Amino acid sequence: MSIKKVLTIAGSDTSGGAGIQADLKTFQERGVYGMNALTVIVTMDPRNRWAHKVFPVELNVIKEQIDTVINGIGVDALKTGMLPTAEIIEYVGSVLKDLKNPIVIDPVMVCKVTSGSTENLFPENVTAMKKYLLPYATVVTPNLFEAAQLAGIEKINTIEEAKEAAKKIYDLGAKNVVIKGRKFFAGDKSVDILYNGKNFEFFESEKIDTEWNHGAGCTFSASVTAEIAKGATVSQAVATTKKLIAEALKQSFKLNDYTGPLNHKAFALK
Repeated sequence: MSIKKVLTIAGSDTSGGAGIQADLKTFQERGVYGMNALTVIVTMDPRNRWAHKVFPVELNVIKEQIDTVINGIGVDALKTGMLPTAEIIEYVGSVLKDLKNPIVIDPVMVCKVTSGSTENLFPENVTAMKKYLLPYATVVTPNLFEAAQLAGIEKINTIEEAKEAAKKIYDLGAKNVVIKGRKFFAGDKSVDILYNGKNFEFFESEKIDTEWNHGAGCTFSASVTAEIAKGATVSQAVATTKKLIAEALKQSFKLNDYTGPLNHKAFALK
């Protein structure tokens, strides 16, 4: 049996909805073999409105994990997620520059705290991401907040502003930029935007009215990584993922008063 091998270099979400937990669930459902290098453990405080606490993994331990997978097994594609310090970002970048495989950068900067609010965990890491990660990205998948931070603009409110941000991020070295507009643009459609340096492509789905969307960003980038590993183009990978995310959000569920994930079973191969 032959199966594509995919690595996620990312954090652990103790609640199970995001991070490497979401990545590995998505890899499994999309028919690739998932492996992980853990960079940080994130816990949530049940006595303080689910406030996040982050516990970075020691750099030497991260190095050992990455060495195990890349040099001991090999990968067909990889993605990055939460990288909690500039030092870790710089090291991961040093690994990426020597790889020939597709690389998906999910520039995680925030965690959802309660419905409609986020917690910016690593504001100091934006410069490191731009310098050490984006030049090696086959595709980078920021949400609107992350795209604004990477592009150096205050806020993105419209599709036109997102297009301008995509151009700025592309100029930082990424070969493809996907800005996840989700439900935040005007109109009745959820719109994601792909820019490849020449053309824009728009991916639409219905807006799903749910507050239980924890892990949607991680799942999106994991699905794109899996599809590219199997031979899809970036455009094909985003199109497939957009449809699957919409279905998974329709099947999302509540864990407690603060969080609920989308349903990764919606990503199962048909």
